[in-house]
Amino acid sequence: MDPACPESPEGSESVTLLVIAKEPLPGRVKTRLTPPFTPEEAAALAEAALVDTLRAVAATPARRRVLVLDGAPGAWLPDGFDVVRQCAGTLDERLAAAFAGCDGPALLVGMDTPQVTPELLTVDFAGCDAYFGPAEDGGFWALGLAEPDPALLRGVPMSTDTTGAVQRARLVEAGLRVRDLPRLRDVDTAPDATAAAAAAPGGSFAAELTRLRGPAALSLPSPAPAPLAVPGPLPGQVPARDTTGLDAERATVGRGTAR
Repeated sequence: MDPACPESPEGSESVTLLVIAKEPLPGRVKTRLTPPFTPEEAAALAEAALVDTLRAVAATPARRRVLVLDGAPGAWLPDGFDVVRQCAGTLDERLAAAFAGCDGPALLVGMDTPQVTPELLTVDFAGCDAYFGPAEDGGFWALGLAEPDPALLRGVPMSTDTTGAVQRARLVEAGLRVRDLPRLRDVDTAPDATAAAAAAPGGSFAAELTRLRGPAALSLPSPAPAPLAVPGPLPGQVPARDTTGLDAERATVGRGTAR
């Protein structure tokens, strides 16, 4: 279900914005960036991503802004946020607990998408019950609920190729009208970092990546050239047997969805 759901600052002012995050300490955050980055560099990038996210949230109309934090806040935390400690347990349980603390419409994001903008976060639940922001790796970067229900998240397998699909299906199966947000790329690996920085070159994350790796760090690899078009058979000509389809079919047998 994807009904159009109008977006307006007036509606978004009734929404609680949640940011779930970890204190950016070396060895505790962005461990998949190491290598090529050191744990200290990965933590610096994580802090920059969190700064960009919090700035976007701070600039978005909202009833309340809450940082659901694993760890202690630092100088990177702007004014205007309530800080709530994350509960113990698996990620689905921690996300569920974050929504359980809300008594009205809420939108939750993480700290892995520094390219997020206030425009993306400005939501209005008039005409829909949920917002879902898919991530390129199969997860999700945002989840919004008009009526927060922790049961909608508990038991969803996290950090898998199908996390997003399972979570969205859970919403639909509950009878919710779901509005999809644009697909974004989480920062998990070095190529992800380059892509996210290139998408928001004016942010703190891009500045930190440039400081660590130089201006070339924001350059995305050139796309592969398009294959040459193969002309079709001339009139009356018998086409040659195509074996590439068989090879492709064999190559795809047993292949799962790449993350």
